Amino acid sequence: MQAKINYKFSANLWKDTSSGGWVFVSLPKNISKEIRDNLKWQEEGWGRMKASASIKNVEWDTAIWFDTKTDTYLLPVKAVIRKKAHLELNDLINVSISI
Repeated sequence: MQAKINYKFSANLWKDTSSGGWVFVSLPKNISKEIRDNLKWQEEGWGRMKASASIKNVEWDTAIWFDTKTDTYLLPVKAVIRKKAHLELNDLINVSISI
């Protein structure tokens, strides 16, 4: 079993108007830089990296995506997760991710 690296941060939930309504949390740039510098070898196509996430005790397996426009990773938060965690757009939320 491979050990995972854990990160915790707070960020706002936002909706991308150009990609069919996906909702994301942007990882802080310093965390994104650390992940990219040390774990980029784990990326799959289009900057996708497998991860586990947790928001308000709702945990799920997912992936983060590197966005070259903002130079940070994005965590998609699907509707089912937002509903379980009672999240609304622009909420400031505490996020835990494991890579």
